[in-house]
Amino acid sequence: MSGNKEVSFDPKEHQHLRYNPLRDTWVLVSAHRMKRPWAGQVEKPPEEHVPRHDPSNPLCPGNTRANGEVNPDYDSTFLFENDFPALQPDAPDPGSDQHPLFQSKAARGVCKVMCFHPWSDVTLPLMKKQEVVKVIDKWAELVEELGATYPWVQIFENKGAMMGCSNPHPHCQVWASNFLPNEPALSDRCQRAYYQKHGEQLLLQYARQEAEKKERVVVESSDWLAVVPYWATWPYQTLLLPRRHVLRINDLTTEERGGLADIMKRLLTKYDNLFEISFPYSMGWHGAPTGPSLKEDNSHWQLHAHYYPPLLRSATVKKFMVGYEMLAQEQRDLTPEQAAEKLRNLPEEHFKTRGEDKEDGGK
Repeated sequence: MSGNKEVSFDPKEHQHLRYNPLRDTWVLVSAHRMKRPWAGQVEKPPEEHVPRHDPSNPLCPGNTRANGEVNPDYDSTFLFENDFPALQPDAPDPGSDQHPLFQSKAARGVCKVMCFHPWSDVTLPLMKKQEVVKVIDKWAELVEELGATYPWVQIFENKGAMMGCSNPHPHCQVWASNFLPNEPALSDRCQRAYYQKHGEQLLLQYARQEAEKKERVVVESSDWLAVVPYWATWPYQTLLLPRRHVLRINDLTTEERGGLADIMKRLLTKYDNLFEISFPYSMGWHGAPTGPSLKEDNSHWQLHAHYYPPLLRSATVKKFMVGYEMLAQEQRDLTPEQAAEKLRNLPEEHFKTRGEDKEDGGK
């Protein structure tokens, strides 16, 4: 017999695979890699001295945009058509006479930009709760309006230069398309299959299990839950979920919208407090498809938001999705449980407002 002692599995020390039921894919977790020294690329720290109003910033109130239009002197949210849209409503059809290896389809839609606030030096966690509620109300209004026609309405925010955002002014984008994009189409298929097999919404059951386990919960309330998902790919990725069954953001009650504003501020404050910077991320909402799907049964769907931040070790060291990730499969360098614990234990008072009067801190 071998004298080797059997080693028990430790997710913090031993690489393993985790299944993502929303995408029907696997992620490789290799937490022991965080012990390796880092001599790779270091990012430039984000700009922390953003002027409240920059006369040259095209998103500020009263300023002129690239197309020559002048912004109104808005004092809340401000919505306008993207001056450089990726989707336009009147694009021609490529036609149907195509080889199976060279297929094209018509892509039509609209692209809008939405400013959250008139000031350039604030972000969502530093805004007052009622200001964030106005953002949520506008999101719901857009899903209602654009979703009456278009099959998909994608709300997304790219925050920080590290995520390709060229303007520090607090804003997001809303793209509506005449097609169901790849990610929501995959999520639709996976949620439908789970619902048909188990008789319950995948993410509703998942939220209940995570609320019981607690080990990956970052922040929670009576209506909402934010977790580092079991299958997270990005280091501090989070999933934001309502506790009850909700199909789309415009289905949220007034009380749930207030609760969402609260939990967004709490989550994003923890993000900023992690490395004491304005934390970069890409985020977006996924809900049941719209347009023709409004007449169909979408019981398998559950509204949720994804947050994908790139930072790994510090404010200047990010996770790179290259090599193995591009050619084989996704891989992460610390366990979701470790990431959740780190975020969960951070204070909920923003580092920029510590010691200030709460009224002045935008609470």
